[in-house]
Amino acid sequence: MILTVTPNPSLDRTYEVPSLARGEVLRATGDRVDPGGKGVNVSRAVAAAGVRTTAVLPLGGAPGTLLAELLGAQGVDVTAVSIAGQTRSNVSLAEPDGTLTKINAPGPELTPEESALLLDTVRTCSGDAAWIACCGSLPRGLAPAWYADLVARAHAAGARVALDTSGPALLAALPAHPDVIKPNARELAEAVGRPLSTLGDVVKAAEELRSLGAGAVLASLGVDGQLLVSAEGTHYGTAPVPPARVRSNVGAGDATLAGFLIAGGTGPTALASALTHGAAAVQLPGSAMPTPSDLHPTEVHLTEDLPLDLPLSEPATL
Repeated sequence: MILTVTPNPSLDRTYEVPSLARGEVLRATGDRVDPGGKGVNVSRAVAAAGVRTTAVLPLGGAPGTLLAELLGAQGVDVTAVSIAGQTRSNVSLAEPDGTLTKINAPGPELTPEESALLLDTVRTCSGDAAWIACCGSLPRGLAPAWYADLVARAHAAGARVALDTSGPALLAALPAHPDVIKPNARELAEAVGRPLSTLGDVVKAAEELRSLGAGAVLASLGVDGQLLVSAEGTHYGTAPVPPARVRSNVGAGDATLAGFLIAGGTGPTALASALTHGAAAVQLPGSAMPTPSDLHPTEVHLTEDLPLDLPLSEPATL
């Protein structure tokens, strides 16, 4: 069982528009509402693969009720922590060329009592979890060290922890030794305090975060693929998607993490699964998660002969 924790979930509303023109009235050619939040998306992708998953979520108001209903319809078990605030709603505008404009609401502020209850709920639900995926930004009311506390509690319960967050929350959690972290290139650059221009730069940054406590680093590099740096070695892979087939990258990183954990969360086999799931996700509308029929493993290319001087298509700046 894979347990996910999303401290700041959302309802994600995605509108497909012919083009984005500031100040104009835009007519959508398609729209959808999905459960949102990084851990929520991981659970959705895990459930789509037929693996059991539980999503622990702080939920409030009508949006929270709808979010839980949508997840239940997708086969995700929801353990809700009731909060006084209202679950946020996010909006994405997707253009035909794959360009995505997102508006993320700040979300509710959790009280100290709600924060403590959320931690206790994770502990209660983690008894049979093989992995606990802790994902996303922290809502107002939770200190940067909140994830560090959660990682320590998860390890005490015997579960492995995958952490997908950034900024102060990521750095504060590293001394607690999360088993794997999943930053993108920009988040890596922010964590080490310098720009990253080549694959070699990414490798060095990942090794630096491992020296600070991360067990493994699964780095998402967009069109440049993914890099896995762990005690087992360094592996790099790509799964090219033609631009014409890209519909939305919302949740693609979350599908990547789900694929990685479904395949065991370690080594090149898990990396290949991560690539397959991420490539499938960008070809789906909104934040739809791939099902087994969407996956094409033969399109994945792995190598241990790292092209360290390979320039990143989108260099990560601070």
